[in-house]
Amino acid sequence: MSAQGQAAATSARTLPEAPAPGQGRSSRAGGPSRTWNLVLGAVLFGMVLLTALVSLVWTPHAIDDTSGPRLEGPTAAYLLGTDRLGHDLLAQLMVGARLAVVVGLGAVAIGALIGVSWGLWAAISRRWADSTLTSAIDVMIAFPTILLAMLLVSVMGASLRVSVVAVGIAMSAPIARITRASAGQVLHQDFVEAAQTSGARRPRIIRRHILPNIAPTLVVQLALQWGAAVLAEASLSYLGLGSPPPNASWGRMLQEAQATVLVAPLGAIAPGVMLVIAVLGVNLLADGLRDVLDPELRRVS
Repeated sequence: MSAQGQAAATSARTLPEAPAPGQGRSSRAGGPSRTWNLVLGAVLFGMVLLTALVSLVWTPHAIDDTSGPRLEGPTAAYLLGTDRLGHDLLAQLMVGARLAVVVGLGAVAIGALIGVSWGLWAAISRRWADSTLTSAIDVMIAFPTILLAMLLVSVMGASLRVSVVAVGIAMSAPIARITRASAGQVLHQDFVEAAQTSGARRPRIIRRHILPNIAPTLVVQLALQWGAAVLAEASLSYLGLGSPPPNASWGRMLQEAQATVLVAPLGAIAPGVMLVIAVLGVNLLADGLRDVLDPELRRVS
């Protein structure tokens, strides 16, 4: 048995036989807060997702309908009021949730495809190639995500598709770094060295040993990147580089409402609150998932 196995066996023999009365798993240090992080994050993120799904089949008014009164406060016909052009704010908010979900998922998918492949390639390469690939990751990370996305959008033009691709490429470097670090740790484990000794090829080692072991870390990282993608898209739209009208975007709603915020404050408050709910929800969800999926954290707690 290895030294790690002997240490684990010794720890197992010295564990208390049973918890004290009234002290189950949730009473461990940080247990209740971790559970609440997961539950609250799921609720907040679920609200955004439900809003996006409902917008597919129903909105109180069409997002391009300008027949309403301008800068109207909340009424029975316009629950959140209208903007300076007569658009229904609630309808724009709902469609903006749909765009946030689509951009977030699309950007995360592109970032994961590039970043995971990049990180795995660096991890299994020879030292000189690993150093080169890792240096390229560091150089790309040096550019802020929004700045790199702005550069790509300015070159390729502003559209929903370009926004998704630009944000996805920009966030691929952080994903690559996490993948490289996690895969590097797994590669030094005994079972991977045994597989290499037995003649297993690299694709099989990646598929059977590396990916399953780094999956929990990647899930948490991708969840966090979804929130970053939503913020990046909102920033691009605020600067006029995001998805053009008639697509509704929370960032563009904020930009259009800044001139009339004193007259119709809901035009700025509503999209701002939705951005907070979306990002906070997915961050809490990622934090809860990390505690559930990471056995090391469960052992420490």
